[in-house]
Amino acid sequence: MDDVATLKSENANQRRIQARLLQWEQKDNGLAPLSAAQNEFINQLAESLGGGAGTGGGGSANQEEVMQTSFELKTSLDDFKSSSNAAIDSTQDFLSWYNSIDSEILEHFDDVYLDYYEQLRARSAECDNLLGEIDVSLESLKKLTNEYNFVSEKTSSLHQASENLLQDQTRLNEIGEDIRKRLKYFTQAESISQRLQNPTFSVSNDTFVDILNTIDDCLEYMRANPTFSEASAYGIKYRNCLSKATQMMKNYVSNVLANATAQILAKDALEQGSEAAFALFYGKFQASAPKVKRITATIEERLERSVEYEQLLAALHQQFLAQRATIMSGAVEQAIRDLGRKHKGDHCALVRSACAFMVHVCQDEHRLFYQFFAQPSGQLTAYMEGLCTILYDTLRPFIIRIDHLETLAEICSILRVEMLDEHVNYNPESLEAFAKIVYQLLQDVQERIGFRAQNYLESDILNYRPSAGDLAYPEKLEMMESIAASLQQEGSSYLRRADSRSSIASLASQEVEQINSGEGMAKFRGGSGNSPADLHGMWYPTVRRTLVCLSRLYRCIERSIFQSLSQQALTYCIQSVSSAAGQIAQRKSSVDGELFEIKHLLILREQIAPFRVDFTVKETSLDFSKVKTAAFELLQKRKQLFALGSNNALLEFLLDGTPQVREQLLDSRKDVDRQLKMVCEAFIKDATRQLVGPILNFIETAQNHLKQTATAPAPTPQQGMALRMAAFAAPQQISSIIQESIRAIKTKLGPLQRSMQLYLANKDTEFILFRPIRNNVLGSFVKLEQLLATNSYSRDDLTIVSCPSAEQVSVLLSSVNLGQEGVASAPQRKISSSSMGSGGTTKPPIEKKM
Repeated sequence: MDDVATLKSENANQRRIQARLLQWEQKDNGLAPLSAAQNEFINQLAESLGGGAGTGGGGSANQEEVMQTSFELKTSLDDFKSSSNAAIDSTQDFLSWYNSIDSEILEHFDDVYLDYYEQLRARSAECDNLLGEIDVSLESLKKLTNEYNFVSEKTSSLHQASENLLQDQTRLNEIGEDIRKRLKYFTQAESISQRLQNPTFSVSNDTFVDILNTIDDCLEYMRANPTFSEASAYGIKYRNCLSKATQMMKNYVSNVLANATAQILAKDALEQGSEAAFALFYGKFQASAPKVKRITATIEERLERSVEYEQLLAALHQQFLAQRATIMSGAVEQAIRDLGRKHKGDHCALVRSACAFMVHVCQDEHRLFYQFFAQPSGQLTAYMEGLCTILYDTLRPFIIRIDHLETLAEICSILRVEMLDEHVNYNPESLEAFAKIVYQLLQDVQERIGFRAQNYLESDILNYRPSAGDLAYPEKLEMMESIAASLQQEGSSYLRRADSRSSIASLASQEVEQINSGEGMAKFRGGSGNSPADLHGMWYPTVRRTLVCLSRLYRCIERSIFQSLSQQALTYCIQSVSSAAGQIAQRKSSVDGELFEIKHLLILREQIAPFRVDFTVKETSLDFSKVKTAAFELLQKRKQLFALGSNNALLEFLLDGTPQVREQLLDSRKDVDRQLKMVCEAFIKDATRQLVGPILNFIETAQNHLKQTATAPAPTPQQGMALRMAAFAAPQQISSIIQESIRAIKTKLGPLQRSMQLYLANKDTEFILFRPIRNNVLGSFVKLEQLLATNSYSRDDLTIVSCPSAEQVSVLLSSVNLGQEGVASAPQRKISSSSMGSGGTTKPPIEKKM
């Protein structure tokens, strides 16, 4: 009943809701009235959706529902009529009937819901049954899950146990494999030892390398695991096996090398020629190289693994080199002796051929060694040094007996340039031993050169005794000038002039020309003239010898030794030239001697310019001057010899009497410049005295007279005219002195300039030397004029004296100079065009030194 009441209340609520909904569209007081636009929009939607069919269908459904309801009510009414109580007698009956009708109507309306309710109850019962079955299923699944988990746990346990067993099996297998691997290093000792003791087993067998690998691995394993049981004992066994293997390799290589040596040293092979013998010396060994190379390569691959291999390789090196020394020592010595007999007397050819032979031997031995071995060895260098020592022992006796500097210099050039610079620099590795021996030989040659150079400088330069032809100046120059003029007149070609020069110049002079033909001399020859004195053959012998000696020594000896010898050579040369100039001055005139010395000093300075060395030498000496002073003081303080204090005389002597070390720098270039300056000053002085000597003598006499007069005790009124009153200073005497000087200028200036042209043949040098002479001449006349003007000479006296002015003297000098140039221009042009000199004289920068 509760359900029915609930259903009725719900129906009442639904009717109320329906009534409320109907009130929405009431025209009057509608709860939610629609506007015309909204209704039109709704109609448009309805038309678009169904075109009005939906509305007609809806109306038909409602009409059917009303008809069904009317039919049901009619049925109920019929039932009411047919019933026995069909009469309605009272209101109560009507109400009852109405109530029943109303109830029936209500029940009729609730039938649908009741049917649905019954269906829901049926479905609910079915769901309850289904839930029950689900619970039973869940119980079954839970039981099944528990059983599955139990089975799974058992299976996992079994699987884990299986994995553990497999791991144990793997670990045991690894342990067993590790044990087998470790036992392998212990179990192979006996088998290896037996195979090595087998007499049929050879080093050339292919398995020998495998045995060496096994021995090396086992030894390395024993050294890496010294704590293993019996590791030391097995290490000794494997070392014994290694010793046997190395001895087998050593014996094998020794036998191969010995057989090759025996074949080479056979009598028939030694009787062959030298070239065939040397071909055999290398051919036999080269044929044996592949056999030995395989063994040595195996050894060299294992040098880092064991000391025994290093010792074995060193022993094989020694055996190989000993066999080669047995073959090559005698052959090399005999070959060098044959070269000595072949080039007897020609030391340069002997040195060149012997060194070239040793170069080939060293290269062949180096190449042969590396055909057997790949690793370098110090024994190879020692062996080749032994072979090269034969060369040294053979050549040194010849070298120490050579006296000629040219020969020694050429030998030095052969050793330094051809051997060390060319061969050794291009093959430093194969010629290392050869380079050491050649360097020792070069030092011996340089020492011999230094010794012979000192003797040569003393005997042929310092102590040179010139012949009459050496001092025939200026005759030699005039003769060469005439020869040049005759050649020019005959129209000789350049080649004939060159032949003429070659006939004059010696081999030594050509050497100097070759030395000085470099870039360093180009700037000195640019503006130089030509003179017969420029010919090398016309140089003074000591100058030529000095320059040739220096040119020889420059490329041969060390720079420090060359500096010392060059300083000594230039000093001796300057002394020799100065001595020759003195003899020429005694024989001819002081001007000839001085020009001779100036010319040769210029040549000397020019020729030493290309030597790119410092000619400065430091000399160390002891100064004993304080020793003498200290000794005198010691004698004066005899009483203080044993004094106790700072005044002890003996102590003062020891402190003050110590010799002092003094260092002095000697520069040969400056010595040449210094001597040149001194000679030029002497020449200028002598030339000036030749031209105006009477005037200079008068000026000196007058100055001395004036000094004596000025020192007189009682001055007199005529003291200002003391010079005028002197007889030697009379106007007539002074006039004669002036005239004599003018005559000297006119007669001697031309020959003086001619001599300068003949000796110097350089206008710049002549101008530099002549300018101070000209200035001195002008200055002497100016001094004379000033002397006359300051010593009370009257106008009449000056007229008698007729002293020319500086301008007049300058015009006189110029006129004489122009006349001399006109006379000398023709022969000078001939000399210049003939180009008889190998090069012009240097323009001397002595202007600042004048």
